[in-house]
Amino acid sequence: QVQLVESGGGLVQPGGSLRLSCAASGSIFSINTMGWYRQAPWKQREWVARIVSGGRTYYADSVKGRFTISRDDARNTVYLQMNSLKPEDTAVYYCNSLLSTDWRKIPYTYWGQGTQVTVSS
Repeated sequence: QVQLVESGGGLVQPGGSLRLSCAASGSIFSINTMGWYRQAPWKQREWVARIVSGGRTYYADSVKGRFTISRDDARNTVYLQMNSLKPEDTAVYYCNSLLSTDWRKIPYTYWGQGTQVTVSS
């Protein structure tokens, strides 16, 4: 069984910063991709950023230049550094990973439980 556990959410003023973490644990053989999605009230879940094996990163236009995704492969952990936060960044942030659990390397997608980020004065 695989678990993704997020941490680091909270309340921050506009212009502030937060750092989210997501640790993957369990029967992990290899991780292809780790990333972040978010879902604001009354909106569909949207993709935010991802980092693939090898370290290449991709960002949604709405966060490019403000958010930075990184990973620590030794700890199976992905981070999302969020700077210059805006009220429209308020959402539940979900960690996501495409990984395999054995030598066959069949990839499956796993999700964390989410962490709330609120940007408000």
